[in-house]
Amino acid sequence: MNGTERTDDGRGRLGSALSGLAVAVGCVLFLGGFVWGAVQYQPYTVPTDSMSPTVAAGDRVLAQRIDGVEVRRGDVVVFTDSTWGDLPMVKRVVGVGGDKVACCDAQGRLTVNGTPVAEPYLRSRGPASTPFSVTVPQGRLFLLGDERMGSQDSRVHLQDAARGSVPRSAVSARVDAIAWPPGGLVERPKGFAELPGGVSRPGPVTLVLGSVVAGAVLILGGAAYGPLARRLTRRPRTGAGARGAHG
Repeated sequence: MNGTERTDDGRGRLGSALSGLAVAVGCVLFLGGFVWGAVQYQPYTVPTDSMSPTVAAGDRVLAQRIDGVEVRRGDVVVFTDSTWGDLPMVKRVVGVGGDKVACCDAQGRLTVNGTPVAEPYLRSRGPASTPFSVTVPQGRLFLLGDERMGSQDSRVHLQDAARGSVPRSAVSARVDAIAWPPGGLVERPKGFAELPGGVSRPGPVTLVLGSVVAGAVLILGGAAYGPLARRLTRRPRTGAGARGAHG
């Protein structure tokens, strides 16, 4: 065997090693991303159009499992409260304990503690709601749907003892992204960021999805590179060795 053949064999072995490494790393990222996502997120199918156009009926969303104390104004949350019904619901938090939430100011905007809140996610160009005013009890949340004209939300329960609010403990998850049909991240409203306490940060959904996608690319790329590298480095023998082979 001459030097060229040894070089080609070495390159082939190197290609196979790199291919195996890529597949191994890809499997770790791919499976790790799925496990991480399963721990952090729960899938949920939105049952109504009350949060349209942010999320529509039938959308499959990824909701990060959180404790109720982590909820901030502007979050879209999944919650269950027996006063509202037996099934989980999706609404937007517009007020937390101690807030005075009212509608509307002279420009038809929702106000929180007297500060008007810009809500670009609302479909209607009219007032942000029918008129109301409420002070949210401590430890509770005031929730509205983005489809204000058709949403059965905290305004429907204003005459209840809790003034339409739900306990923080009723929240099980916060919606981070629309998985299907693909709709991207659910953004935190800038209007609520101007209020004390700010808004929550998105969960690790982009990192989870990035890990899964990167893993899939490495697995497919590594699996394809190994055979290709061996084929490209396999060359016919030449010179004396080749003539000897032909007798």
